[in-house]
Amino acid sequence: MAYTIGIDVGGTKVLGGVVDEQGRVLASARKETPRQGGSALTQTIADLARELMSQHDISSVGVCAAGFVSSDRKTMLATPNIADWNGVDLDRELTGLIGLPVIIENDANAAAWGEAKFGAGRSHEHIMMLTVGTGIGGGIVMNGSLYRGTFGIAAEFGHMRVVPEGHLCGCGGRGCFEQYASGNALLRHAREAVNASPEIARNLLSRGDGTVAGLTGSIIMEAARNGDSVALAAFHTTGQWLGSGIATLSVLLDPSCVVIGGGVIEAGEILLAPTRQALVRMMPFAGKLAYPQIIAAELGIEAGLIGVSDLARL
Repeated sequence: MAYTIGIDVGGTKVLGGVVDEQGRVLASARKETPRQGGSALTQTIADLARELMSQHDISSVGVCAAGFVSSDRKTMLATPNIADWNGVDLDRELTGLIGLPVIIENDANAAAWGEAKFGAGRSHEHIMMLTVGTGIGGGIVMNGSLYRGTFGIAAEFGHMRVVPEGHLCGCGGRGCFEQYASGNALLRHAREAVNASPEIARNLLSRGDGTVAGLTGSIIMEAARNGDSVALAAFHTTGQWLGSGIATLSVLLDPSCVVIGGGVIEAGEILLAPTRQALVRMMPFAGKLAYPQIIAAELGIEAGLIGVSDLARL
């Protein structure tokens, strides 16, 4: 049996795996992401693929990364967190380096496909996935197909405008969804609460270096698990924004299931409970229309490589 390789390119690491037709990862390897990006990163991906190819019979390779991918899945048009990797024909370059067919995919699309086929969304035909981390990524699977849009950039949910003239976003716009419902937004909500009531936030601050700037997502998450009121309030606010955005997206896409992934989902019900509450409250025609299930992703950090390995098989 020939297997496929999935490679997920992040800002700090490149994670690869050999995957079978059931979505099982048979072997894995990782390398650091070269800071200079560009051709050094492309070579790193090829080296990782060849390392995995030496162990198994491989038919094709899928590569996913955060960024905009051409509609033919051959060219990385733009990447926000990787240097010198814009307008790169990765299909041509990687095929030449490893000698196998290659497809390129956006990382959130790949994760959505992985969860739809093998993870939390496998019993649903219409799913929407939000990856909640530093920002918000997204993917749509409808009728068993990944929806990419005309130009290959569909499901960039994080840049849906939710607050006119709101917080400035890295995309250049203001008031984007990810400025209110992402991991970075969680930090903002916590820091604003600390600045407003430093006495109440004394316990939370003591978990870091004692300063507002020293707060991190992991500190806030651990404090929330231990019942800290300020940390729980920050998660509640983030969940309210997340649920409100999902309500809007549900009117547009009508999924049966919304899968939440990304680093922030490690908080589990601390985030999911207020998100569900907000969805029920904010859903247009509340009480008259069905609304989607909101569930946690199951594949963890391997969702992208599992998904893109399967897309490389199609």
